[in-house]
Amino acid sequence: MPYTKTITLRLDYAEAVTKVKEAFKAKGFGTLTEIDVRATLEEKLGAEMEPYLIIGACNPGLAKRALDADRHIGALLPCNVVVRQGDGVIIVDALDPSILANLSGDPALRPIAEEAARLIGEALAELSGTADPAPPS
Repeated sequence: MPYTKTITLRLDYAEAVTKVKEAFKAKGFGTLTEIDVRATLEEKLGAEMEPYLIIGACNPGLAKRALDADRHIGALLPCNVVVRQGDGVIIVDALDPSILANLSGDPALRPIAEEAARLIGEALAELSGTADPAPPS
């Protein structure tokens, strides 16, 4: 089962990170956390890898509704968005929020996950200039 919505961008990495944050902000998602995986692995392990940033994105209204429905859902928040360097492109992977509803099994989370999926899909579509994000690769 796919668990991300994925697009590719033909932008400079730093520009892509900025545009991803802006697109998600326009859909009501703030950036709660940023994890520079490349820097962390280099610092802690001396390992090298391509630029890879995990953005912890949160839509406060949706998060509150989800937490009101199921306090345990906080273990699965925020929605992670990855911006990473691919082979000549930038790859953006966003968690498919339906995973949250499916894992919990709580039917009250389904409409919240659907709304989050719609907003994330819109942000990704606007970033890529397409009507729908591509399946994960």
